[in-house]
Amino acid sequence: MRAIRSKNTKPEILVRRALHAAGFRYRLHVLGMPGKPDIVFSKFHAAILIHGCFWHGHDCKFFKLPSTRTEFWRAKIEKNRINDARAFEALVSSGWRVAVVWECEICRRPNEDQLSLTLRLSDWLKSARTSIEIPPAHVSSQ
Repeated sequence: MRAIRSKNTKPEILVRRALHAAGFRYRLHVLGMPGKPDIVFSKFHAAILIHGCFWHGHDCKFFKLPSTRTEFWRAKIEKNRINDARAFEALVSSGWRVAVVWECEICRRPNEDQLSLTLRLSDWLKSARTSIEIPPAHVSSQ
């Protein structure tokens, strides 16, 4: 577990590179913000939270509860979900726009879908929409 990183993960780096290449500039892991969002766009008053499917209990085909110490993992993942919801609500109530991007959408898709993800995030940043989730909740990734 010591080797599991909470910052600069592969999904996070892929999203950062794509958005930087699209011309967006941002800050990383801003300490004073609820939930320390992975990417913060002060200009757009927007934050992106990038969640790993396992650690945040995503309802997709890549999440599987371990068969050993099941109760420990169930409790841990449920606590993570509660913390995610609190951070999301705190950000929104503070006036921030929030995007939630799941690992399965970033790392488990072909390159053309990476472009689609970048375009969706870019469109969201330029829009007035309060929040977005990629992929939408309770939709399994293919």
